[in-house]
Amino acid sequence: MTEEPRKAAQAYKAIEAMILYGEVAPNSLVSEAQLMRQTGLGRTPVREALQQLSRNRLVEIYPSKGVLVPRVSVEEQLRILETRRVLEVLAVRLACERSTEEERQRMASMATFLSRHEPEIREYIGTLTETHDLIVAGAHNEYLTMAMAPLQGLSRRFWISRLTDGPREIRIGSKLHIMTLKAIVAQDSAAAEKASRDLNDYLVNFALDSISGK
Repeated sequence: MTEEPRKAAQAYKAIEAMILYGEVAPNSLVSEAQLMRQTGLGRTPVREALQQLSRNRLVEIYPSKGVLVPRVSVEEQLRILETRRVLEVLAVRLACERSTEEERQRMASMATFLSRHEPEIREYIGTLTETHDLIVAGAHNEYLTMAMAPLQGLSRRFWISRLTDGPREIRIGSKLHIMTLKAIVAQDSAAAEKASRDLNDYLVNFALDSISGK
């Protein structure tokens, strides 16, 4: 990766993190200049990152006005999750069939890490991103990456914004991801698909519970 694409990727990660953790408030307008100051990066990488974030529906760009971070409603989250459900079942099935021994070893290492370590929220989100990347890489279908990454980013943002008991939810999420990873490592398609659906069920119930504040 050359310098400019690397800086754009760096800007994307930095701005996405600001959005995920509420450092840029939903429904507030920010300018490119503000984001340049906050990221320490130039106009071109920030602008390229914003274009990608807009395509992934994490921001809305209004020329001459600024950049808006839209809210994610429960209804939107449920629509995202019903789409994720189908794609992720496909991803784990393909990963069982197509992943290499080296890829499965990396998945096994991640499962071990999650089982032995209770990360704080930012570290946990990093492990989630890496886990999803490992599974999609093991599926060996680049179109799954294109389809899944924006959906996961949006639903991850919703999950973080509605957390009331972070350690509890991290324990639940870690357990479900461990089950998925172990099933893929064992190349057990049925178990991997069930684990994927169980994870989706958890996220659906989390979204529904957030309405009543349970």
